[in-house]
Amino acid sequence: MKAIILFTFFLSSSLAFAQRDALVFFTDKARVNSYLASPQTMLTKKALDRKEQHGTPLDARDVPVNEIYISALKNSDGIQVLAKSKWMNCAFVNGSRENIQNLLNLNFISTIEFANSAQNIANIELTHIPKLYIQSERVNYNYGSALNQTEMIAIDKLHMQDFLGEGMIIAIMDSDFPNIAENPAFSGLNVQNRLLGTYDFVNRQKNVNGTGTHGSEVLSDMAGNLSNTFMGTAPEASYYLFRTEFAPTENPVEEAWWVEALERADSLGVDVVNTSLGYRDFDDPTYNHSYQNLDGQTTISARGANIAFEKGLLIVTSAGNGGQGNFKTVATPADSPNVLSIGAVDASGSYAQFSSIGPTVDGRVKPDVMAQGKATAVVDTSGQIDFVNGTSFSSPIIAGAVACLWQALPTLNNFEIMKLVRESASQFQNPTDEMGYGIPDFEMALNNGQLLTNENKLLQEEFVLYGNPVENSLTISLPKQILEGEVQFFDLLGQEVMIAKLTSPINRIDVSQLTIGIYIALVSSGDKVTTFKVIKK
Repeated sequence: MKAIILFTFFLSSSLAFAQRDALVFFTDKARVNSYLASPQTMLTKKALDRKEQHGTPLDARDVPVNEIYISALKNSDGIQVLAKSKWMNCAFVNGSRENIQNLLNLNFISTIEFANSAQNIANIELTHIPKLYIQSERVNYNYGSALNQTEMIAIDKLHMQDFLGEGMIIAIMDSDFPNIAENPAFSGLNVQNRLLGTYDFVNRQKNVNGTGTHGSEVLSDMAGNLSNTFMGTAPEASYYLFRTEFAPTENPVEEAWWVEALERADSLGVDVVNTSLGYRDFDDPTYNHSYQNLDGQTTISARGANIAFEKGLLIVTSAGNGGQGNFKTVATPADSPNVLSIGAVDASGSYAQFSSIGPTVDGRVKPDVMAQGKATAVVDTSGQIDFVNGTSFSSPIIAGAVACLWQALPTLNNFEIMKLVRESASQFQNPTDEMGYGIPDFEMALNNGQLLTNENKLLQEEFVLYGNPVENSLTISLPKQILEGEVQFFDLLGQEVMIAKLTSPINRIDVSQLTIGIYIALVSSGDKVTTFKVIKK
């Protein structure tokens, strides 16, 4: 009876002072290799004999909890350490919710799990689920007529995370840019001084109006923004407009102007270049590029593009509109291996027959990826919505998206960004001459890029887990210096329910066999051990 009375008093006291019980999980253990090399320092001879008799291997779970961590918990304000577990690498503590939550400020704390599961909801969502990116507020945009071409490549998912190109600089090298100052679709661009400069390399002047409308329509697919009617893929980026094309004629000097503009772009700190231009046939047929010349190394523009790539620029260009002609393959500079060449699909994502195809003469996949280029929504020079055809318009859709992706992953270089875009595409494993690698998924590219970013950071000195909460598979990234390891999953009773080997820098683990609930994942390699809480949906 006395025990019952004491328990009742303790329970009522805890409730009165709003005390909470919680498991506090540690990130690692100390001297794992040393303990495993000298197991008698942590286990009795009888225990070791029993393990040997039954063939039970020793592992990091046998290693004691780091007592320095326990002491730090005991010295924390309002915290009482009631128990500890070496198998789960955690301590059981009591304290106010606020004091327990404050333990997350300690760099050796991985996660916290309140004994009252109702207390875990906010804690889990806000603190210790590893996420690729955390955004406190999502914004939904009304793309109007541009909705289909935007959602097709999932760039709207980056926009929701507030990656709209802010801080990125895009240069457009095209023919004519009339009425930019007066067009309502570009009012934000003008008012916010994000139109950084213009230059006509044909006439050697700042005025880039020209006589056509092509450049303005191309710009609209990136920078255009009409409330509830239209939004481009990089509406908050900054822009340079360079006229390098004289539309009435076709002359090889235009390639030279194009390279000159690239050099200007590089000197101005441009990140992304869009060029909805291609060179193959000229007014004087003796200048025409043969298929053999389109090897990505020979033409003036391809050579310029390759140097620009070495300088850090990311060039996006139209594949060309020769798919139904006698010369169906991509033009130059789309033939360059260092250019992201864009073909065209229709609104359903099917190949548009006019889009130029691959491969290049040396067998490389071209185009690289696809976007909507048939019945593409643009804003005309009077501010009205129009629908046009051509890879000229699939290219800027991708260029704007690339700028947003690079904004989200600023530590990556141009090669890495291009690689992410290609590898996210729908046909990456099975490219075709018509579709290249297919239609890119920029949400996937962002997720993969975040993982790559973490590998390039000091974080990669630790294990990193992605995709949590999980339905079917988790991804675990190993530190660069570690080639293999394993992950063990335990239920909350401490029973091992699953184990998997890790044998490469990035590992995808199938956890579909686990039932819905909360698990502890212990990732280990040698003396390096980290625990994560995993929520199986």
